[in-house]
Amino acid sequence: MKATRLEAFSDGVLAIIITIMVLELKVPHGEDLAALQPLLPAFLSYVLSFVYVGIYWNNHHHMMSICRRVTGGVLWANLHLLFWLSLLPFATGWMGENHFDKLPTAIYGVVLLMAAIAYSILTWTIIREEGRDSLLHKAVGRDVKGTISALAYAIAIPLAFYLPSVAQAIYVCVALTWLVPDRRIERVLPQK
Repeated sequence: MKATRLEAFSDGVLAIIITIMVLELKVPHGEDLAALQPLLPAFLSYVLSFVYVGIYWNNHHHMMSICRRVTGGVLWANLHLLFWLSLLPFATGWMGENHFDKLPTAIYGVVLLMAAIAYSILTWTIIREEGRDSLLHKAVGRDVKGTISALAYAIAIPLAFYLPSVAQAIYVCVALTWLVPDRRIERVLPQK
C-alpha cells in the first residue's frame, strides 16, 4: 500500500478531531465582551489543542512523504496514534470546562504523553520496515527532541496535582518547541 492512502485517512481523522473540539465551544448568551469571559478557559484549551493537532498533522505529513511502503504494522501503529489524538477533544473540553483544575490537567498530559509515545512507535515501525539506511532513520536519528518532549509530559502529569499552572506551562513549552515543522525530515528530502 502507498502512504498516500494512510495519509489521507489520517488527515480526515485529524480534521474531525479539530471539528469536534471547536463544536465544544459554546456560544455565549449576551452580546458584549463580558459574555465571552466565562469561555476563556475553554477557548485557551482549544487553542493549545488545535496547535498540538496541527503539530501532529505537520510532522505526520512530513514523515509520510518519505515513507516508501505501508505494511500492516505501520497501519496499526498509525491507528494507535489516531486513537490517542482522538481523545484530545475530551481532554481539552474537560480541562477547559473545569478551569484547568488538577485532575483534568493531569489527564490532558496523559493524552499528550500517550500520543507522543504512539508517534514514536509509528516512527520506529516505519524505520523497522524500511531499514536503518531509510530516509526516516537518517532524519530522526536518536530522536532526542521526541524523548525530551515525552519526559516533559511525564514530569508535568504528577506536577499537575500540585501546581497545575506549571504543568500547563510545560505543555505550552513543548508545543512551542514543535511549532516549526520538523526540519530534520526536510533536510533529507531529495532536492527537486
